[in-house]
Amino acid sequence: MPDNISLNTSFAIEAHHLAKTFVTQAGVIRLFNDLSLAIQRGESVAIIGQSGAGKSTLLSLLAGLDAPSTGSVKLLGTDISTLSDTDGSAWRAKNLSFIFQSFHLLPELTALENTQLPLDIRGDKQATEKAASLLDQVGLSDRQGHYPAQLSGGEQQRVAIARAFVTHPTILFADEPTGNLDTETGENIITQLFELNAQQDTTLVLITHDAALASRCDRQFRLEQGLLIEGVR
Repeated sequence: MPDNISLNTSFAIEAHHLAKTFVTQAGVIRLFNDLSLAIQRGESVAIIGQSGAGKSTLLSLLAGLDAPSTGSVKLLGTDISTLSDTDGSAWRAKNLSFIFQSFHLLPELTALENTQLPLDIRGDKQATEKAASLLDQVGLSDRQGHYPAQLSGGEQQRVAIARAFVTHPTILFADEPTGNLDTETGENIITQLFELNAQQDTTLVLITHDAALASRCDRQFRLEQGLLIEGVR
């Protein structure tokens, strides 16, 4: 069996002995060292920590967007760091989706066009119909033709959620999805996120600073001083 394939495919994510260091003018910064984590398929996991703890960097490592200084990550049994840039990008597009704090919508595209974009890239002939259905599920059926600048922050994040789920990803990474929203809007967004996550049986990795939000996941971890500690206090 090739080295980049795991025998245990019940895991969505397997991170083994991760370390990440950065060289700066002030010296070497060691963000974390010997960090390991295993997440089952269909599980929801929250990673909480203070600003600057390295949560977003850890997400990038777990998603295969960045390479660890040492250690390895397998997604759905595959170490995508062994793939070429083209194959790795294609693998992520097929299996992963992302939701970010700043929405990352293309300003020149409507809500519908932003939502169907991942399907358009795949050449899906039903892209428009599938995107319209997801926008309807998040309560934006009457805003499909609006551009991001014409939408509120909450509406933009709902478009981002629809776009993330329109491909039925196996793993979804959400990085501070309510960070730019007021409390009431954020709660509504999270309700929709977890409802769609349950419907599609997606593996969810949620990065947040909010302990109450983290408590809605199956498991919670705190990233603190380079260590990943299970449980949120």
